[in-house]
Amino acid sequence: MTDDKDVLRDVWFGRIPTCFTLYQDEITEREAEPYYLLLPRISYLTLVTDKVKKHFQKVMRQEEVSEIWFEYEGTPLKWHYPIGLLFDLHASNTALPWSITVHFKNFPEKDLLHCHSKDVIEAHFMACIKEADALKHKSQVINEMQKKDHKQLWMGLQNDKFEQFWAINRKLMEYPPEDSGFRYIPFRIYQATTDRPFIQKLFRPIASGGQLHTLGDLLKDVCPSAVTSEDGEQKTQVMIHGIEPMLETPIQWLSEHMSYPDNFLHISVIPRPTD
Repeated sequence: MTDDKDVLRDVWFGRIPTCFTLYQDEITEREAEPYYLLLPRISYLTLVTDKVKKHFQKVMRQEEVSEIWFEYEGTPLKWHYPIGLLFDLHASNTALPWSITVHFKNFPEKDLLHCHSKDVIEAHFMACIKEADALKHKSQVINEMQKKDHKQLWMGLQNDKFEQFWAINRKLMEYPPEDSGFRYIPFRIYQATTDRPFIQKLFRPIASGGQLHTLGDLLKDVCPSAVTSEDGEQKTQVMIHGIEPMLETPIQWLSEHMSYPDNFLHISVIPRPTD
């Protein structure tokens, strides 16, 4: 992989200022003050909200506390999506801080998976990394790693340790020089305007003629509505990590440098603001 360490570092340390407020119908002993936190884009809500939970539980009766869950403007937030993806998909054109509502009751079974411990997040995270490596290297890299290497990836993410994580993850981002890229690009495309969870299919980083495929090529192939419109006016934004990458950017470079720690490129397609 080409060594653009500054890009990797900028992606890793991306933060979203967030204001957590308790849902108005929750029963409390006294008024619940809002709680402010800088959320790491690359992490998961249930991994970084212990302080939020403690803060609000202090003002609640214990019998009123069940499983914590979060919503933004009526949309329950999926804990198994990275935080940066949730923000890009649901809130990228709103004023900061991001305003998230905290619930302890009426868990939305239809919308959210349960997450009873950090083991659940770790299992989901490792399953994604293994799927990504199956696409990139036929699972050869992840299968050659030892259990302690897998654990180091997880602990690096959980404890927000860039060097610890990338010491192992860089192996997952390498490929033989004669290949000039991965077998397939691990990506998922999410659309704010549809109930479909995401689009995912096989896509090679190199065209049959040898030229590098770009982000634009990927979108034209998989989600053409993201790059074309009937009247010629672009009605959507394509976001990765809170920025709009140029459509000419090689998809291989994006995969190496702008994937989330789970090794997937999570791409949001959202309506362009009209004002």
